[in-house]
Amino acid sequence: MAAAGGEPSCQTVSDELFQNFYTEVKQIEKRDSVLTSKQQIDRLLRPGASYFNLNPFEVLQIDPDATDDELKKRFRALSILVHPDKNQDDPDRAQKAFEAVDKAYKLLLDPEQKKRALDVIHAGKEYVEHMVKEKRKQLKKEGKPQDVEEDDPELFKQAVYKQTMKLFAELEIKRKEREAKDMHERKRAREEEIEAAEKAKREREWQKNFEETRDGRVDSWRNFQAKGKSKEKKNRSFLKPPKVKMEQRE
Repeated sequence: MAAAGGEPSCQTVSDELFQNFYTEVKQIEKRDSVLTSKQQIDRLLRPGASYFNLNPFEVLQIDPDATDDELKKRFRALSILVHPDKNQDDPDRAQKAFEAVDKAYKLLLDPEQKKRALDVIHAGKEYVEHMVKEKRKQLKKEGKPQDVEEDDPELFKQAVYKQTMKLFAELEIKRKEREAKDMHERKRAREEEIEAAEKAKREREWQKNFEETRDGRVDSWRNFQAKGKSKEKKNRSFLKPPKVKMEQRE
């Protein structure tokens, strides 16, 4: 299922998508190692860019072992290529591409963020190396030659690339899930806070009304008691037995 804007959903980041992009980009790079402004913009805004661009080294097309000076030079060169001022025939797409480059550069300037990105890249490589070993073990167990396609340096690089991008995508999915969960928890806490405040307000208003009407209730009660006593006296007078007259004897 595709998300809004043609982006693949979190669950459909496929091998085929990575493979097609990898092949396409490598073909372009062989033809033009620098890439033109339009090619760079197309590369940075390709289908699935929200996942491909999670790897800042891929965005900047720079080796993870590059020095800070090399990083700065690469950022300057690439940012000039995709800057909206240089691409006035397509300023909106150029702006989005420039933002992707700027974001990647700022991320790599942060030592902690850069370390996380490097950890993902190293984890991707270690995973592929592990899978290669497992393939060799299985081939040996089956009595077959232990040659695997990853023996080809280019195919090994492709496998590492795809696995690395998967790891970046999985981390992004988890981040979004945590963000959504945190947002839900904050919303629920806020709703509970509002409900508690409204309840406290209702109780204060009830107490205030109770206090303000207390004198009236006391007076009403006194009047009621006074009327009751007056009525009781009248009833007593009405029920009072008549005096008995004594008969006189002659």
